[in-house]
Amino acid sequence: MTNRRAAERADIVLGEDWDRPQANLESELRAARARRSLISLNSSPLARKIILFNLLAILILGIGFLWLNPFRDSLVVQRERALAVEAQLIADVFEANLPEAAPANLVTGDGIDAGAVLSRIGLTEGVDIFVFASDGTLVTSTQQIGRSVARPVRGLEAHAGETLLITDFLVSIWNGLSGVLGRQDQSTAAPSGPEAHVAMVQAALDGATILQRGEDATGSIFAAATPIDAAGGALGVVVVTTAAGEIDQLVRVEQEQLLQMFVVALIVSIALSLVLASTIANPLADLSAAAELGRDKNARKMSPTRVRIPDLTGRPDEIGRLSGALRGMVAALYDRIDSNEQFAADVSHEIKNPLASLRSAVGTLTVARTDEQRARLVEVIEHDVQRLDRLVSDISNASRLDSELVKEEEEEFDLVRTLDNISQYHAEEAAKKGVEFITDLPDRSIKIAGLEGRLAQVFVNLIGNAISFCEDGDAVRLWTRQRENRVLIVVEDTGPGIPEEALTKVFNRFYSERPVQQFGNHSGLGLAISKQIIEAHGGVIWAENIRPTEADVTSEPLGARFVVGLPI
Repeated sequence: MTNRRAAERADIVLGEDWDRPQANLESELRAARARRSLISLNSSPLARKIILFNLLAILILGIGFLWLNPFRDSLVVQRERALAVEAQLIADVFEANLPEAAPANLVTGDGIDAGAVLSRIGLTEGVDIFVFASDGTLVTSTQQIGRSVARPVRGLEAHAGETLLITDFLVSIWNGLSGVLGRQDQSTAAPSGPEAHVAMVQAALDGATILQRGEDATGSIFAAATPIDAAGGALGVVVVTTAAGEIDQLVRVEQEQLLQMFVVALIVSIALSLVLASTIANPLADLSAAAELGRDKNARKMSPTRVRIPDLTGRPDEIGRLSGALRGMVAALYDRIDSNEQFAADVSHEIKNPLASLRSAVGTLTVARTDEQRARLVEVIEHDVQRLDRLVSDISNASRLDSELVKEEEEEFDLVRTLDNISQYHAEEAAKKGVEFITDLPDRSIKIAGLEGRLAQVFVNLIGNAISFCEDGDAVRLWTRQRENRVLIVVEDTGPGIPEEALTKVFNRFYSERPVQQFGNHSGLGLAISKQIIEAHGGVIWAENIRPTEADVTSEPLGARFVVGLPI
């Protein structure tokens, strides 16, 4: 027990720690585990479902986030607002350079030099300015004159990082899907020159700032037109345009970051799915493989061995519960098989005794010389036939008991009333034998759920046994007490008691400890059947001797006591 290494080297281990030789089922399971890898999960339908469902969740989340992402719309709105403010500020610069009293003309340069004013305005790269007269004539633009570069702003430098090939590929797929699914921007054709701004100029002469958005091969282009107000009305219009693809580049960077996060999440999801699948699919595979290997070996008659279910009860989840349940079922099945084998052996042994007696009596009957000898042999034959009949009936009842206990429906009944009816019958039987029968039952009813007929069979057997062991002048007592969530039913007698070595055997099948004159009158199955019925109801039953003092176990018993405990 204390030498662990010796126990591991031992060839035989008893009890629940029993294991088969290395060459049998356990060795095959260990070899299967050794060959198992993450790639082998591909052969597991359950593992594939776990991975597929997790990936679908990530894919739906990523696609939905990209589809509903308002980042581009927000950038468009902000850029258009900024462009409108920028156009209005440039128009204010031109208005500030107009003469206060004299008339001005942008085309002839009277009162204001549009080109000189425009050249002094510092502009960020990618922005173009067009100045139109009120009649739509282009006066000047940043494309025709030298432009002043705006002062640099520290902290706003663009950091263009390299993109991964996989994100470029995913972006192209996403753009293709967006086009197919109809996710299009509400934009027109991109302005292609000063002549394309004539319509905006005419609209801006009404005094409002006009915004226009368009598309070309390189991306989105935004334009804003606002009037240059003078004393006599609108002197001209300033049109400010952005570089093509400015917003698209920002959106692309955002998409690439999202897709990079999506790829990382996808990889993590796959890894976690593999781990989750291995923690679920592998134990289930071990459980099913153990059952299948054991079944196949037994079916092929090749080295029949016990099915050994892996012990996973240490896991605090449903797989641990499943392992415990399967181990319990297998253990119960083998217990039932062993019990049936033992029962068959006991039945064979018990039937052989009266058959041997019958064979001897029949053989002797042919050579008997006197009528008295023949009468005695016939009496022996009748006794053995009755014993066989009793054995067959009791064996039949015992063999059907398990299935009948499962099929019969439990109902609630009054235990006190049942015991009272049984005691009335046995009181008459005891009186005929000169035995006093005493009952001590509660005045109120005790309701329990169970099979009333089967439990009555137990109490009839206990009381009948007690009366059979008593003689004239003895007494049998039946009493009942309720203890919290259990009820105790006790049958006591003042008979010879039970031998100490038989206290643990009286509930065994075919065991009988009776006087010589009662030989053959009982099959020895009554107490075994009673124990089986009580345990099927979740109760307990035991036997003990009644002694004058519990301190002296060697004192002569005053009788026997059988105690039945049933849950309420």
